[in-house]
Amino acid sequence: MRITSSAFENNSIIPKKYTCDGENVNPPLEISGVPADAQSLALIVHDPDAPVTGGWTHWIIFDLDPYLTRIAENSVPDSGIEALTSFRKAGYGGPCPPIGAHHYQFQLYALDTKLELEGPVTKEDIEAAIEGHVQEKASLVGRYAH
Repeated sequence: MRITSSAFENNSIIPKKYTCDGENVNPPLEISGVPADAQSLALIVHDPDAPVTGGWTHWIIFDLDPYLTRIAENSVPDSGIEALTSFRKAGYGGPCPPIGAHHYQFQLYALDTKLELEGPVTKEDIEAAIEGHVQEKASLVGRYAH
């Protein structure tokens, strides 16, 4: 399974447009190679370099259709449910490191179930729910500094 973006290569700089210094919209993402028997996908965008315990989560979408092949720029697929980020709200929050260059991990999970979580859902809720259900994982890493 793979997750890529036409906006930046793996381990390269995320364009300003997709950060707090630009339009703060999500970059376009392409998904391929999802296991045929996957029941859903989950996406977590996380900054492990943030100077807070556990890092900073920028975007979470779960219960995505396993046949999804792309997430368009500045959009949320109809099949996805957004969870709360470290910004304490649902939705994309672009890279905005307080100091230095940070790595932003776009982690895609193919799951053997739909999560069907309700209420305000957090990264910790997602991580607990996917435990034992991950068929495959793919990652795209972007870097950014002010």
